[in-house]
Parts: sequence; structure tokens; C-alpha cells
Amino acid sequence: MPARINPSILAADFANLERDLGRIRTADAVHVDIMDNQFVPNLTFGLPMVQRLRQVSPLPLDVHLMIDNPDRWAPGYAEAGAFGVTFHAEAAANPVELARTLRSLGARAGIALKPGTAVEPYLDVLAEFDQVLVMTVEPGFGGQSFMESTMGKLRTLAEAVRGRELDVWLQVDGGITAETIVTAAEAGAGSFVAGSSVFTADDPAEQIERLRAAADTHVHAHR
Repeated sequence: MPARINPSILAADFANLERDLGRIRTADAVHVDIMDNQFVPNLTFGLPMVQRLRQVSPLPLDVHLMIDNPDRWAPGYAEAGAFGVTFHAEAAANPVELARTLRSLGARAGIALKPGTAVEPYLDVLAEFDQVLVMTVEPGFGGQSFMESTMGKLRTLAEAVRGRELDVWLQVDGGITAETIVTAAEAGAGSFVAGSSVFTADDPAEQIERLRAAADTHVHAHR
């Protein structure tokens, strides 16, 4: 299976989102960053925006909740038809219970880890999740530089997923370019969120293909 490229509309033209969705037609999904100005110091979209995007997007929605109290709010995004809903480990009161709820509502359940969050507490419950998102920047703003120090965490996850033959996607988000995507793929990622590097390209659809080709050389079988 080829590497999955999910462009983040945080880097799109907010006044022309439907147009920009058409410009990334070669992607696997649309990454939608939900920020509440509480968990992270920025404010972006909410549930009404996701509901509307769901109506016009030609691609599945990969929703990333950078919000407080996801135990309360995350199920609404699954009910809105999101393909996947990823919430932060640091914000959830009961990550396993929330993941089970999301799955019961028909969405893939993901858990996200900030750069400074250890992965070890979650290794025993990896099977409860469909995806683990390793943040390769501090969450909150697009356009940041890739933090290679997060790759050790990704390798630990990849070894656990491979060793236990789990069907868990490993995703990275932050500073993904044609160069850093290779680093992340070599460490075990199979799903990549790219914002600025896609939407600032002259042809975003072609850029997605270039990123996928760069990653495909290194993506491991456990993806």
C-alpha cells in the first residue's frame, strides 16, 4: 500500500476551501485541524465547518482535535461523518473509552502525542486505536520546522506495531517536506500530514505525488 498523504487545510486559502480541495485530488484524505484556543494557542475550525466540508469534499476527512475535553466533543465529529477522528492523549480523560466510542460511531479512532509526551504509557493499549499521530512540531500553528528528536518515539511505536502484528497506522504531522518525509518514513510512518509544502506548490496535486514517491521508497510493510 502506498504512503498516505493527507494535506492539512490549515495551509489552504480559507476563503476558497472548496477550490483548494479540488487542487489536492491526488491525496488520500483531507487533514482538518480543529483548535480551540485552549489546548493550543490558536483558533481554527469547529463542528459546523467539518459538517460543511463533509458535504463538498471529494476526499475523506482526517480530523485532528487539538482541543480540551475531547471526551465530550470528539463523538460529534464522528457523527458528522469524519473518516477518522484523532484526539490528544494529553487532553483525554479516558483515551481507550473515547476510542471505543469513536469506533462505534463508524470513525477510525486516533490518538495524538505532542513532542514531549512519552509513548510508553500507551504501548499496552495500542490495539484500541486505529492510528497514532506523532506530532513532529508543537501543535498549534502551521509552517513550523520538523523536529527530528521525535523519531525515536516513532521507531518505538513501529517496533511495537510490527512485533504484535497490529493494524495501526502511524502518522506524522508537522514540517513535512520532500526531505523530512523520507526521515519519517524510515522511522516507520506510513501516513503523512503536509500543509505548507503542498499548498504553496504551483501544482499541489503533483506535489502530493512527489511526496508519496519520496516516502514510498522507505515506508515499511507495517504501515
